[in-house]
Amino acid sequence: MIHTYNISGMTCGGCKLSVEKYLEKVNYVTNVDVDLEKAEAQVTMNQHIQTETLKNALPEKYHLSERHEQNVFSTKTIVSERDEEKNKIEQLKPLLLIFFYIATASMLLHYKNWTWNGFMLDFMGLFYIVFSFFKMLDLRGFSESFRIYDPLANQVPTYGKVYPFIETALGIMFLMRYQIKIALIITIVVLGLTTIGVIKTLLDKKSIRCACLGTALKLPMTEATFIENAIMITMAVLMLVN
Repeated sequence: MIHTYNISGMTCGGCKLSVEKYLEKVNYVTNVDVDLEKAEAQVTMNQHIQTETLKNALPEKYHLSERHEQNVFSTKTIVSERDEEKNKIEQLKPLLLIFFYIATASMLLHYKNWTWNGFMLDFMGLFYIVFSFFKMLDLRGFSESFRIYDPLANQVPTYGKVYPFIETALGIMFLMRYQIKIALIITIVVLGLTTIGVIKTLLDKKSIRCACLGTALKLPMTEATFIENAIMITMAVLMLVN
């Protein structure tokens, strides 16, 4: 018999092999086939195995859950979708809080002499510094997660490793008001490339982790990731036009 399960927490090919290795050790499991992009695992077994047993076989980094076919006429499906939305908001809470604090700090820096340009420059600078900090905590893990959806990092792995340093440099340039025009152009190019990958991921409805805050916080790839990049790109364009 073959059962399909959802697997969250996988970020690279190494994770795929790790999940397969642990699940294949479970008694009565004869074969495991993991699809990284779909975040699924097909488990072949010669005897029924409790889902809890398979869950316990995996390290805490990964979470296994049963995949249920949706029935549009089922009330349970509606409740499940509501729970999923609520869970998504909970997962995005760290990202929303970071945005709130960055925006608040940027406004406080200019509360006496308010200017939109000053606010946007400080917002972008603090954004880059804070987000690069989280990526720096696990450079290897970030680059492996980032290359899954960023088109350039996928083709040039080294780009994923230097990306946090690019963010740090851009943050310093904005905060120090140094070569702002160059920093704005780089922002549009860099975040534009990432946004292309984000849009493709959302359209394909793939369940992967967003690498915007590195691996320190587990964030799902959602519309919020697109909005995050869109805000920065919009600010950069407005600054260039002005």
